[in-house]
Amino acid sequence: MSKILPSSMKDVHYDNAKFRRRSWFKMIVQAFANSSIKRECVTCSTGKFLVLLMVGGLAFLMLMNTNSIDHVSDRIRKTIAGREEHRLLLNGVGKFGRFWRKPPRLPPRLSPDEILTNNSSTFNPGNLKGDSKWVIRQRSVKHAFIHAWSGYRQYAMGYDELMPLSQRGIDGLGGLGATVVDALDTAMIMGAEEVVSEAGTWIETHLSERINGKGQVNLFETTIRVLGGLLSAYHLSGGEQGMGDMKLKGPKPHVYLEIARNLADRLLSAFTSSPTSVPYSDVILRDRSAHPAPDGLSSTSEVSTLQLEFNYLSAISGDRRYGTEAMKVLEHLKTLPKVEGLVPIYISPHSGQFSGENIRLGSRGDSYYEYLIKVWLQQRTSQNGDVQYLHEMYEEAMKGVRHLLVRKSIPKGLVFVGELPYGPKGAFSSKMDHLVCFLPGTLALGATKGITKKKAMEENLLTFEDMENLKLAEDLAKTCFEMYSVTTTGLAPEIAYFNVDGYSEGGHGGGNGSSEYANDIIIKTLDRHNLLRPETVESLFVLYRITEDSKYREWGWQIFEAFEKYTRVDSGGYSSLDDVTVLPPRKRDKMETFFLGETLKYLYLLFGDENVIPLDKFVFNTEAHPFPIHSAVEKQ
Repeated sequence: MSKILPSSMKDVHYDNAKFRRRSWFKMIVQAFANSSIKRECVTCSTGKFLVLLMVGGLAFLMLMNTNSIDHVSDRIRKTIAGREEHRLLLNGVGKFGRFWRKPPRLPPRLSPDEILTNNSSTFNPGNLKGDSKWVIRQRSVKHAFIHAWSGYRQYAMGYDELMPLSQRGIDGLGGLGATVVDALDTAMIMGAEEVVSEAGTWIETHLSERINGKGQVNLFETTIRVLGGLLSAYHLSGGEQGMGDMKLKGPKPHVYLEIARNLADRLLSAFTSSPTSVPYSDVILRDRSAHPAPDGLSSTSEVSTLQLEFNYLSAISGDRRYGTEAMKVLEHLKTLPKVEGLVPIYISPHSGQFSGENIRLGSRGDSYYEYLIKVWLQQRTSQNGDVQYLHEMYEEAMKGVRHLLVRKSIPKGLVFVGELPYGPKGAFSSKMDHLVCFLPGTLALGATKGITKKKAMEENLLTFEDMENLKLAEDLAKTCFEMYSVTTTGLAPEIAYFNVDGYSEGGHGGGNGSSEYANDIIIKTLDRHNLLRPETVESLFVLYRITEDSKYREWGWQIFEAFEKYTRVDSGGYSSLDDVTVLPPRKRDKMETFFLGETLKYLYLLFGDENVIPLDKFVFNTEAHPFPIHSAVEKQ
């Protein structure tokens, strides 16, 4: 999509005025008033006489001409063919018609936004409501998705990821065509039927063969992207009487379910091969075997971010094995010692115990906390046993976050979440990964359970803890947005540090000296890259749905514009950046699958109707694949 250029409505009004009907009398008077005849002839009596004679003659001709034109206009309105219009016009105006004929009435010029509104189409499952500005912006996101997909389809179809500058594909996630599966449900939600057809056809034709023949894959990445994408596509394409009203192209729902089961059966070896309830990190698909990572450890976030997917597969397939194996992990983690609900980022599948003391909500720790509340939301009405312990673990962890990890920067007081690299007795680090920006959305979701803040307060559903978490969510969302606005490009770095009382990290700012928070945020040289990550726009989407505050939409639009300006590759696709603090930023030549699967999906939903994928009826996995909470009926 070409970026909408700023336009002045004054220019539009001026151009439109050129094509309005004009009075013949005003035309003649204005012509006379501006001519040299006025200056030269009116000074003598002869000149005055000639002027009056000319005006009278012109008035007579104009009267006859107007009658003829009115007559012709009636005939033209009844005629379709362009040549017939032209012939009637020439024949009807008489001898002087060609000379006095009006200029053609061209269609009014439209502003760029009006052009986009008139010429664009978008799928609207919720009867899109609201300001037309947001309809236009939502369509802009859809056009960006089509552009991203077009580059992938042309240069990398079937590969995991696109290298948009090199115009080729690369397999970095096991060779299962991860971008195809990750993007599919985004295309379904957007109503991008050609993409649904292309992606669905590839999955139906090639994915089973890939699963049966491929070697090592990461359990976590394959579960959240490929298994999650297949299960979401199953529901959105009409599985279990899901979103069947979409009537989109592509395979029948059972195709996605059958492939998902084939994949999950092989992934189960990570659970069954381990001597404890903690699964191994790597799976050999063709052998249905598994082994630990080279250092023998698994990430805490990875082993605890599998349950939404396996639970949902059990619900729709009737096979309890998937959910049972995955839930054993959380049941085991419940028994382990914690630091005010917080846990180290590594765990051993051999001993079943945490390893090290590093505590953070960034990489290797983040989605553990996310899935505590989301699995509870998914399972609390099921018949699979009591999962209240998950909510208790979540509440304890959020208290620990507020007590041990939350600080304010100086001089302007941005609220951020830091780290404890050496445990609670070690030094505090003011480092905050962009990944931590998932937390505002998770806090808001946990506070209201997906309904609006207004409704929750009217029904007296919010506890004191809920209100504390919701306030923290809004404060952190602002910080995450400022991590974007403080840079020259308007795009956030992968990692930021915050100035705190008594200690300041070395480094430089984001390059935008006009930012109010230029002195609060420090960006180190190795952390300046941007990978097209979704976490901030994810939280903006959730917070907008819950608080109904339009500032979150405005922030999301600013971020989208920056992506369009600096990461778009004209030949197709979008690219990660090396340094967000300089202009022009150098592109990294990689489009992550989550840009289509998460970032653009959350932006599209942020600008759309709140009834599309409502948060009290769906739960998004950590890769933004939505699963229904209530509609899945467990089969015996």
